[in-house]
Amino acid sequence: MRTQSDFTRWLFVLVSAVIVTLIAWNTYRLFNQLKENERHKMTIWAGAFEEFQQVDITNKDWNSKLILNILQGNKTTPMILYTHKENAYSVNNLDEAVLEDVEKRKTLIEQFSSEFNPIEIRYNNELLQTIYYGNSPTITKIKYYPLVLLCILLLFFIALVFFYNASKSAEQNKLWAGMAKETAHQIGTPLSSLVGWTELLKNQDVPKNYITEIENDISRLRKITGRFSKIGSTPTLTPTDVVALTKETCNYLKSRSSNLIEFDIQLPESPIMVALNAELFSWTIENLVKNGIDAMRGEGVLTIQLLNENHKALLHITDGGKGIRKKDFKRIFRPGFTTKRRGWGLGLSLARRIVEDYHKGKIRVLKSVRDQGSTLEISLQQYAS
Repeated sequence: MRTQSDFTRWLFVLVSAVIVTLIAWNTYRLFNQLKENERHKMTIWAGAFEEFQQVDITNKDWNSKLILNILQGNKTTPMILYTHKENAYSVNNLDEAVLEDVEKRKTLIEQFSSEFNPIEIRYNNELLQTIYYGNSPTITKIKYYPLVLLCILLLFFIALVFFYNASKSAEQNKLWAGMAKETAHQIGTPLSSLVGWTELLKNQDVPKNYITEIENDISRLRKITGRFSKIGSTPTLTPTDVVALTKETCNYLKSRSSNLIEFDIQLPESPIMVALNAELFSWTIENLVKNGIDAMRGEGVLTIQLLNENHKALLHITDGGKGIRKKDFKRIFRPGFTTKRRGWGLGLSLARRIVEDYHKGKIRVLKSVRDQGSTLEISLQQYAS
């Protein structure tokens, strides 16, 4: 079901599109009207010019101010006049240098001919002159106005798409934050009860290793609750040894994973300090590891490698799964995108949010080969003390 805000957005887009379309249509009509007026004006000018050449100006009875006004009044239309009998060119409203530059003159004649059909002046069926004329400066400016308008329209729609996506992303962020905080709240109630029951069990005849495992899982649940409670708020980043944190997280996942999964953990001996929120970054590693295990269908070798390169900490997680199609390299990080039959498509999008939004790092598919596996890379700037 579409919300009221969705309806308002699309109504705004539709109205804007109609307005811009009307502007473009009116501009097109105005351009054609101006060209028609220019053609009509030049037809009158050519008629006056033809009349002027046919009269005897020495005749005292000849007195036509109208013809002279017409000929002298056109100060905008560029034109080249070719006199056939004399094989000579003259110009009007153009630089006289055009007459000396043959190539430029030829180019202008071709341009003018493409803009308007030349006007021929005849007398007694004899072709006297041909007038080549082009668009006036006003028409030339308006000629490119639709193109400018189209660019503005394109930028307008890009801005609308950006606005829509940003608005939609903001709504998703609020939804994510609300769900995460509500989940943390819901987990907190039974968690408190489990702590109480654990204290009671300590006074009973229960093996201590059972109590220890329960307390470990309670501690784990507290971490999960803390993670969810941080979604939607700006987490605190502290200088942390990412080597030790990665080792701790991988050891925990190894102890909770099937024996069919072989962990190949390659970590440097010296610490690498990075400004991190330990709980959220550990959660990211878990998501990537579980994603790799799912890609291998629960069986195979999973390699976790941490590198120190150019003041950056690079974490590579490589699985031996079916691989990722190149066109999906970026799509797998979008909320809701999944290739699994049972999945919400939230794990990798959450990982990207934690890495890029909270830690200002980068996460990407480094490489992937069909039926051989994929490598995901997290890049984080090292902490500068």
